[in-house]
Amino acid sequence: MLIADDLDKLLEILPDFICEPLAKHPDRKSLIEVVMDLGRRPEARFPNGPQYLSAQIISWHDLDFCIKRVGHFSGDNRSGIERTLHRISSIRNRKGNIIGLTCRVGRAIFGTISIIRDLLEKGQSILLLGKPGVGKTTAIREIARVLADEIEKRVVIIDTSNEIAGDGDIPHPAIGRARRMQVARPELQHQVMIEAVENHMPEVIIIDEIGTELEALAARTIAERGVQLVGTAHGNYLESLIKNPILSDLIGGVQYVTLGDDEAKRRGSQKSILERKSAPAFQAAIEIHERDNWIVHEKIDETVDQILQGSILFMQRRKFNAEGSICIECEQFASSNFVSNFTSFNNNAKLKNNKNLGFVKNSYSHDLRYLLNHQESMKIIDQSSSKNQINDKNIISINDSKIMLIYPYSVNLQQIEATIHTLQLPFAVTRDLIKADIILSLRSNIKQNTKLRQIAKAKQITIYTIHSSTISNITRALKQMLNISKLSHLHWRHLCENKNRAEIIALAEARRAIENVIINKKQSVELLSRLAYIRKLQHHLIESYNLRSRSFGEEPNRRLRIYPN
Repeated sequence: MLIADDLDKLLEILPDFICEPLAKHPDRKSLIEVVMDLGRRPEARFPNGPQYLSAQIISWHDLDFCIKRVGHFSGDNRSGIERTLHRISSIRNRKGNIIGLTCRVGRAIFGTISIIRDLLEKGQSILLLGKPGVGKTTAIREIARVLADEIEKRVVIIDTSNEIAGDGDIPHPAIGRARRMQVARPELQHQVMIEAVENHMPEVIIIDEIGTELEALAARTIAERGVQLVGTAHGNYLESLIKNPILSDLIGGVQYVTLGDDEAKRRGSQKSILERKSAPAFQAAIEIHERDNWIVHEKIDETVDQILQGSILFMQRRKFNAEGSICIECEQFASSNFVSNFTSFNNNAKLKNNKNLGFVKNSYSHDLRYLLNHQESMKIIDQSSSKNQINDKNIISINDSKIMLIYPYSVNLQQIEATIHTLQLPFAVTRDLIKADIILSLRSNIKQNTKLRQIAKAKQITIYTIHSSTISNITRALKQMLNISKLSHLHWRHLCENKNRAEIIALAEARRAIENVIINKKQSVELLSRLAYIRKLQHHLIESYNLRSRSFGEEPNRRLRIYPN
C-alpha cells in the first residue's frame, strides 16, 4: 500500500515544543492526532495509546500561533490546511473563544479498496459503518479515486467539511478525477446532494457522515434516480443503524406489523412483529471494525430481514493477510435484539465455522439451497413421547451430511435454529413450504390445518409433530429426524463394501422393513431367519435407526424381530 500523509505541513502549524518531539518520534508515521487544550500538556495519540509531547503547558499564545496558520473555522468548528487532508477541529468556551484544538492527521492510503473491488464493479450502492477514527473517510476517499480513475465513472463528492478532498479550492490529488462540491454550512448538505444530481449528471455520489433525517431522505431520493451511492455513517454494527430512528431509513426503515392468527401460527411468533418498511437506499453494507478487517453484508435487505426475525446471519469477514493477500471467512451470528417471543440467547455469541475461502472477484453466496438434496417421503410422526431420547453420539456432523430443510408451523423459529446450531445438526430452516423436506408442527395445530396436510401429502413431505414448542421437545424431534433418515446420509455402497450377496440381501431386507413397516405403520416386524453373523450385521443396521430388536427361534431358523419406538 502507498501512503501519502503530508505530515510536514501539519508540523509547520504547531509550536516548536510540539513540532520537534513529533519530528523525531519513531512512530510518527502512525500518528492519529495531536490534542492541544489550554492549560494542559500537548498530547499525541497513536494506535497503541496517547503520549505527552512536552512538559510545557498550552497557553493562549500557542493556540493563537496555530489558529493563524490554518484556514477559517466553519459552522461545524472545523478547518484545514490547504492542499492537505489534515483536519483541525476546535473547542470553544461560552464566549466563543477557542480553548482547544484537535489536529487530525489525514492520509491518502492507496490500495486499500482491493478488498471490496468486486462490490464497486457491480455498481452497488455501499454504506460504510464504523466508529470515529476507524478509517471510514480514508476508505471512501480511495473508493472515489478507484471509481473515477480505474472504473472511469463520473464521480461527484459532497465534501461537507473538506475532509475527503482537503481544504482549499483545489482538491487533493488523492481523489483522482472525481469532482468535489463543497458545502457552505453543514445543515445544507442535503440540498447540495440533490443539486449534484440535478446539475452535474453524476454516475456516483460520495457522501461522508450521513447524520440527519434530511440527509437520509436525500440519499433515498438519489438512489431512486438510479445513481450509485457510497456513504458513511457512525455505528459499529448494522443493528445499531436499525435502532437509530433518524438513519434507519437508509436500510429500509422499521415498522410494527400485526399478523393474522394463521400467519402468526405459521411463523411461530407473536402477532405484533417488526418488519422492514421499504427497499433500502443501499444494497451493501460494510462494518469497519479494524483498518484491515471488514465485515461485508452483500444483500442488505436480506440481512436486515434476518436481524428483525432473529434468524442466523451469514456474514463475510474480509481481511488482509500478513503477506498482503486477501481472504474471506464465513461467520454465523445469532441476534435476539429485535425478537421478544422466544427464550433469549446470548446475542453476542458468535457461532463460528470459518473457512479460508480465498479472495474471489465474483459475488460470494451463502445460500444454503445449493447444498440441498430433497427427500421423497411423506409420513406423520409424533415426537411428544419421552421414549425418543437419543444419545448425542448418534448425531452426524453437519460437515459430513447433506442438509435437509425444515418448515416450522406454529413452532418457534428461533428455538429451532438455536438447537440446530448448538448441536451442529444437518438441518436448515425454510419459510417456503414447497422447498421443505420436513414439516415440524405442534400436534394440536396440524390437525386443524387440512390445507397444509394436503400439500404435504401431494409433495410427499414428512410431517413431525410435538406436544409443545419447548427446547427439549424440539431437540428430541430433530435428533429423531436425523436417526430416522440416517441411512439416507450414509453411503449404501460403502455399507455394502466387502460383503457377499447373501449379506447385502439381508441388510436390504432389514432396511425395507424399517422404512415401510416400522416407521410408516408403527408395527413390529420379523425378518427371515439368518445365520448368526448376518443377524449381527442386521442388528447394527437397526441400531443406527435407534430401534430395538431381539432374536427368536432355534438355530438354524433363528431370526430378528424389530420393534417400533
